[in-house]
Amino acid sequence: MKLGVFTVLFSHLDFDDMLSYVSSKGIEAIELGTGGYPGDAHCKLEELLNNPDALAEFKQKVEDHHLTISALSCHGNPLHPQKHIAEPADKLFDQTVKLASLLEVPVVNTFSGCPGDHEGALYPNWPVSPWPHDFQEVLKWQWEEKLIPYWKEKNDLAESYGVKIGLELHGGFSVHTPNNMLKLREACGKAIGANLDPSHMWWQGIDPVESIKILGRENAIHHFHAKDTIIDQQNINRNGLTDMTDYSQMKDRAWYFRTVGFGHDTKTWADIISTLRLMDYDYVVSIEHEDGLMSIDEGFTKAVENLKPIMVKESVKEMWWA
Repeated sequence: MKLGVFTVLFSHLDFDDMLSYVSSKGIEAIELGTGGYPGDAHCKLEELLNNPDALAEFKQKVEDHHLTISALSCHGNPLHPQKHIAEPADKLFDQTVKLASLLEVPVVNTFSGCPGDHEGALYPNWPVSPWPHDFQEVLKWQWEEKLIPYWKEKNDLAESYGVKIGLELHGGFSVHTPNNMLKLREACGKAIGANLDPSHMWWQGIDPVESIKILGRENAIHHFHAKDTIIDQQNINRNGLTDMTDYSQMKDRAWYFRTVGFGHDTKTWADIISTLRLMDYDYVVSIEHEDGLMSIDEGFTKAVENLKPIMVKESVKEMWWA
């Protein structure tokens, strides 16, 4: 396994300075944003797709710092009911898949998207209750008319370029649990899998270790984010887990993101890493830092320090003891 980082953290640095900094910390792989929510500070699609010399120079710089690219990320909502939002996200995804193929990057990360509740909707509708039955009707329409047709097409596109899709299981989007991840995969194809982030499992009440087992048995983990979450039971009692309190109001939130080791202890994270290996995931653990209590450098550095001792680097060749 390799320790990586989602470089959106360092959008204030130019590409060369970012590469030097993360490699100095012992990072082995980088996940790069190509647009959408992550931005494209370190990976300009048009420049790299249309300029072979720029592409070659880009690849060489990564190699010179002894790094690999674990994934290209273009998180957005390509199923947004407003076309001026959905269409750029859709185009961004297609271009990112093409660039990933050229760079020999095996995974493109994004969100599943979330449609509205009918063709004339203006905003996404995220049903999270089975009753009243209106919500079931909305959910059925979304999956049959929007999600499955869209992701069947994208599964085929990704397969044609030899790329896998890592959907981040994230609240507010149609795919947010292991169950609906596997439902979409079964309907659309095996190029689709998870970019699994335990932070979003914890706040939904899902044990990340068990989510790894559920998805891992189906070979459906394509990428992995390392981010922590703290649960504030007092605020849960007031707001519930689907808390709409702004992220900036941390004292009042039911949960909030922490850097690795500051929401859950080392043993919990060791169990996560070990279960990834148990389920045959031998790829990158990519640090994503969104901790509102720590600076970029401090939060990132502490995540690296907490993960390094528990990373499993060497696969067992044979059971020498039996």
